[in-house]
Amino acid sequence: MSAQRECGACDLCCTLLRVDALPKLAGVPCRQLRPGGGCGIYERRPQVCRGYRCLWLRGRLEDGDRPDRLGAVLDLRDDAGAPRLEIREARPGAFEHSERLHEIAARFRGTIPVRISATDDVMNPDAPFRLLLPDGSEQRVVGDRIETRRDGRLEIARMPWARRLLRSGLQRWRARRLRRLHARGSEY
Repeated sequence: MSAQRECGACDLCCTLLRVDALPKLAGVPCRQLRPGGGCGIYERRPQVCRGYRCLWLRGRLEDGDRPDRLGAVLDLRDDAGAPRLEIREARPGAFEHSERLHEIAARFRGTIPVRISATDDVMNPDAPFRLLLPDGSEQRVVGDRIETRRDGRLEIARMPWARRLLRSGLQRWRARRLRRLHARGSEY
C-alpha cells in the first residue's frame, strides 16, 4: 500500500461530506467543483477541506481502493473515544453490490464497529444505517427501531427511552442547524 497518494480524478468527498464553512450539505455536490473535476477555490479552500484525508489517502487501503472506484468514502471516526470505520455510500446499495467493500469491512470489523450509511437523504433524521459489530452481530437502525441479527436470530427492539429522548433533542438541534446551513447555501 502506498502512503503518498493524491486524489487524482477522485472528488467523491466533495459530494458525500458536509462542509459547514462553505456551506455544503452531505450528499450534495460542492458548488466549487469544476465541470471537468477539481476544486474552483483550491488555493483558498477551507481548512476542513485542506486537512481532510480519507482512509485511502492515508495509505490504509490498497492502491485500487480509491473512493470513486469503490463507490464510497471510508474514514476512521472517533465518537467519544470509541473508534469505528465509517463507510459513506455514493449511492444506496453500493456496499451490498461491492465484494471489495465487504472485504474491507470484514478486516476492520474484527476490532471496531463498521457503520454503513448513504448520504442521499441527509435531511431525513430517520435515515437508515447499518452497524457491523466486532462480536459478529449486525444492527440495522431505522429511526428508533433497531434490528439485531446475531447467531441466525433476529431481535427487534426500540432504543431505550433515555436514548430516544436524547436522540429526539439531537434531531431537533440537527434539523435547525441543517435548515440554517441549507438556507446559507442558497445565498452562494
